Amino acid sequence: MGRPGHNPHRAPARLLLLLALLVGLLGVAFGGAIPAIPYVGGVVVVVGWCAWLCSAVAVLQRSGNRSTVQKGQLAQPARPPLRPDQHRLPSVDWRAIRARFAQLRTEYAQFECDPLAVLRLPALTDVTVASTGRFVDAFAEAQALDTDTEPPGAQCARFASAVDHAWRCWGAARDAAERIRLSGIPAEERIIVRRAIKLLTMARESNHDTERAAAYAKARLELAKLERSGTLALPPAAAAALSAAIRGQLPAARTQD
Repeated sequence: MGRPGHNPHRAPARLLLLLALLVGLLGVAFGGAIPAIPYVGGVVVVVGWCAWLCSAVAVLQRSGNRSTVQKGQLAQPARPPLRPDQHRLPSVDWRAIRARFAQLRTEYAQFECDPLAVLRLPALTDVTVASTGRFVDAFAEAQALDTDTEPPGAQCARFASAVDHAWRCWGAARDAAERIRLSGIPAEERIIVRRAIKLLTMARESNHDTERAAAYAKARLELAKLERSGTLALPPAAAAALSAAIRGQLPAARTQD
């Protein structure tokens, strides 16, 4: 296989031109005996020299073109380094991100303060459930990056990313808790949980103070059974909310102690 761009017919043509040039020179040099030979030899010499000149010009042009291309390739300037301002992070609306995190904090707090919600979705308070554990870690990370004043751009971007991640983990944890419901609780304790849910629902919906107070008291007893068995314990916020609700149903004389 020939080299790229190599013409195999070019070498024989050059040899023929060389032979013609030699013949012409010999005719000029030794053609004195025959008058026509020097004339013919001179013509051959002129034609040969012209052919060689054309060939030489073509070779020089090709060589010049190759050199120009190579020099052009080598002489391409390197890309200048990025300026410091070209590394700037995209702008982040810190106030909007902080408001979004405050909304997540509110949703999480409302759940933890609601005994009825905790009983319906107990997996959402159990960090041994993978999705709940991931949310608690993501929430703590966003909480650590939250500041009262707007931080520098890099930290602001980290806060925005952490808040977004925490929201995604919250949605995943809620979905998982909805699927699990009470399936992770033994059958006997599951009956107690359902009874407590029914009592708390009655206490919230009842319009009679006596009935409401009785429902809260019975619900508290059922929850105490679950806590003693180690099956389910209300988060501190939910337990405090339940105690506050029960105290609100007691006579004024008993709320002073």
